[in-house]
Amino acid sequence: MEHDSYRVVLDLGYGTLPRLLELLDSTVGDGIDAVVISHRHADHMIDLHGLFRARWYGRRTAPSIPLYAPPGVLELVAGLEEGDADAVRHVFDWREIPCGATGLGPLHVETWALPHFVPNVGVRLSCPDFTVAYTGDTGPTPALAELGKDADLFIVEATSRDQQQGSQPSYTPERLLLTARDAGVAATAAGARRLMLTHFWPGNDRELSRAEAAAEFDGEILIAEEGMVVALD
Repeated sequence: MEHDSYRVVLDLGYGTLPRLLELLDSTVGDGIDAVVISHRHADHMIDLHGLFRARWYGRRTAPSIPLYAPPGVLELVAGLEEGDADAVRHVFDWREIPCGATGLGPLHVETWALPHFVPNVGVRLSCPDFTVAYTGDTGPTPALAELGKDADLFIVEATSRDQQQGSQPSYTPERLLLTARDAGVAATAAGARRLMLTHFWPGNDRELSRAEAAAEFDGEILIAEEGMVVALD
């Protein structure tokens, strides 16, 4: 997300780093002002290791990048470097979240602990011009209404495992992922202006997901796609 030339990256899952570096026109990640990682599952943070290597070997003298992440993220990156936590901390200035409210350049940032299989945070980024909220991965919770309250864009995971016949049931009694219908419910409860569905289970029908969310949410519904640009005005 970019505002007033300040750039914040939200999560770095599989295959995201090459696209990010291309967008920045930098092989070493120049132009990234901060990174926020919602939780330590690989599909949300594995390319953080690639960013570490790009900086460590290509721009080691650059200032460290502020990294906001729950416990466990930095340790996983260090584990891929034979445990060299000092090198990782040289590249990333880690700040533990959830951390309440803080400032990132022109943005006001708030984080919420949300229910998932590992510690996960929802992230709310706002300024006088707009508000963006992002769930990371989560189960249904009343906190989503607070996270996405009046957001211009509410980015909500819509895994919708229920679309897959015969998928293995969760090993926890508590629901820790959302359906597209849950996402629509959350966006309505929050009074969000627009809803973006993301984190689709492989093979899911994304238009079906849109329809399921639309049964609960009357606003505009976007389907996350690679290369999509959303203007926040």
